[in-house]
Amino acid sequence: MSERIRVGLVGTGRIGQIHARTLTQMVDSVELAVLTDVNQESARACAAACGVPKVVGDYRALLDDSTLQAVVICSSTDTHAPFIVQAAQAGKHIFCEKPIAADLDKIDAALDAVERAGVRLMVAFNRRFDANHQRIKKAIDSGEIGTPHRLHVVSRDPSPPPIDYIRVSGGLFFDMTIHDFDMARFLLGDVDEVYAAGGVLVDPRIGEAGDIDTAVVTLKFKNGALGTIENSRQAVYGYDQRVEVFGSKGAARSDNLYPNAVTISTGQSVARDLPLNFFLERYLDSYRTEMEAFIRSLADGAPMPVTGFDGRAPVVIAMAALTSCRENRPVKIAEIG
Repeated sequence: MSERIRVGLVGTGRIGQIHARTLTQMVDSVELAVLTDVNQESARACAAACGVPKVVGDYRALLDDSTLQAVVICSSTDTHAPFIVQAAQAGKHIFCEKPIAADLDKIDAALDAVERAGVRLMVAFNRRFDANHQRIKKAIDSGEIGTPHRLHVVSRDPSPPPIDYIRVSGGLFFDMTIHDFDMARFLLGDVDEVYAAGGVLVDPRIGEAGDIDTAVVTLKFKNGALGTIENSRQAVYGYDQRVEVFGSKGAARSDNLYPNAVTISTGQSVARDLPLNFFLERYLDSYRTEMEAFIRSLADGAPMPVTGFDGRAPVVIAMAALTSCRENRPVKIAEIG
């Protein structure tokens, strides 16, 4: 493509800063032209760090810029759906952080606005773009491990998020397991039934805030395969991210990533350093790869690799898991919508 795609970004918190650096330093054929955030000091600091020439005072000013072809939405979750609607109405293509919303009516209204406007939307489930997960997907799609029978996902954070965040995040199934629900669909297809159990084993304040910090989720896929996901808000040894798919001809498994590949062997022990400690380290490359995929799809007209429906489906699974956990029963996805 000869012309660079001009993009505006809203929300310069942690994930917004990552995308701003990615767009300005790591992705070709794109120009990050303008930033905005309710915290103007944050926006100006991000613009200075990334070499973005312009900061505007609000989202509407960004949408009114006729030179922009696309917007990257990294603001708080409660703004995602309305911002998608406004961006679509302004004729902008959209890259939006997950989740679109925790309410299906709001999600559907946003997706309808995108369709009516004829613009394109990609939802940011970056773990699909991790090289390890991509290799497992290839092993499944190529038949290398035969017909998939079992999926197992381990996803544990090194420490819980702030209690104030937990109070507004929608809970573990929506702010944490939703990545694993998307990974389950990415690897094995649509889910038919969910059974979830959870507890408060890490910090009683999490329970007081109305959430859980430990969970096990069983999935039944429409193709007959079975899956399990286990989550914890605290793994004292670091960020624990593992996936295994077992099939009729073999298995594909990814392990944790480490800062080095060294094993120290002595007369007392065989040891290695702890795994990478946070998602920014573990999945840094995936943020670049997903943004490259978004820009490439806009440039080439190729299908978006993560669609609006892909953004909606994990929310439905999360709702089913929450219902299952509260009512102590299996929940069909069809019950939710």
